[in-house]
Amino acid sequence: MSNVLHCRQLTKSYFQGKAAIETKVLHSLDLTVKSGELLAIVGSSGCGKSTFLHIAGALDSPTEGEVWVNDINIHKLSDKERAHFRNKHIGFIYQFHHLMMEFSAQENVAMPLLIGGADPKKALKEAQEMLSQVGLSHRLEHRPGELSGGERQRVAIARALVTKPSLVLADEPTGNLDFDTAEQIYQLLKELNKTVNTSFVIVTHDLTFAAKMDRQLRLDHGQLKPIAKRTVEPMAKPTVNTEKADD
Repeated sequence: MSNVLHCRQLTKSYFQGKAAIETKVLHSLDLTVKSGELLAIVGSSGCGKSTFLHIAGALDSPTEGEVWVNDINIHKLSDKERAHFRNKHIGFIYQFHHLMMEFSAQENVAMPLLIGGADPKKALKEAQEMLSQVGLSHRLEHRPGELSGGERQRVAIARALVTKPSLVLADEPTGNLDFDTAEQIYQLLKELNKTVNTSFVIVTHDLTFAAKMDRQLRLDHGQLKPIAKRTVEPMAKPTVNTEKADD
C-alpha cells in the first residue's frame, strides 16, 4: 500500500510583538497516511489541528519540515504550481461547508473542475454524477439556502471529491450536525472511501466519529501520538430528541 501523505519533522511557529516571542504550535511532527486510509486526529481546542490541515493541504507553509503528497514535496513548488497541485490532488471539507450561496449545488460542485480548466459542460456532468453518488440527484438546481445542514455538507463532500483527489482533508465535518445526520455523513464517507480509494484525514472533537476511523491520533503539545482505541469509544446516542441543525 503506497503512502499518500508524509510529513517529516513538521514545525510551525508564530512570532508576536517587537520581542518576537515564539509560540510553537507544531513541533517536529511526523505522519504517514497510506492510500485509502481513514485517519482521525483529535485534540483540545487551539492545539493546532486546523493549522496542521492547512499545512498538509498546501494552504499554509511550515516554519520547518517537509510535506510530501504523492511523492511531491508540495512546499518546494511555486505558488502557481502548488495551487494547481492542490486543485488536482487534494480535497477539503469544512465544518461550515463554505459553499457559494449564489450558485446551485451542481455549480458549487463543478467549481474545482472549472478552476482547473475543464470544459463547462463536462464539469457540470461530472458534478451531476458526483451529487448522485452522495444522494442528491434531486437537488442539482437548489442553492445552499434551500438545503438542510446535512444536504449542504453532502454538497461540500461532493465538491471535495469531484476531482477524484488522492487525499481529502476534513475539518470538523460533523461538528455542526445532529447525531443522526452525523452518522449519515460517516456512512457516506466510508462508502466513498471504498468506492474511490481516497484517503481521509479528519480532525474532530467528536469521539464517536473518531472511533469509527481506521486509526486515531491525538495532537498534543505539537506532536501526533497514538491513542488506545478504548479512549475514543463511541458515545451513546442521546435519548432526548433534538431538532436537526439548519432544518
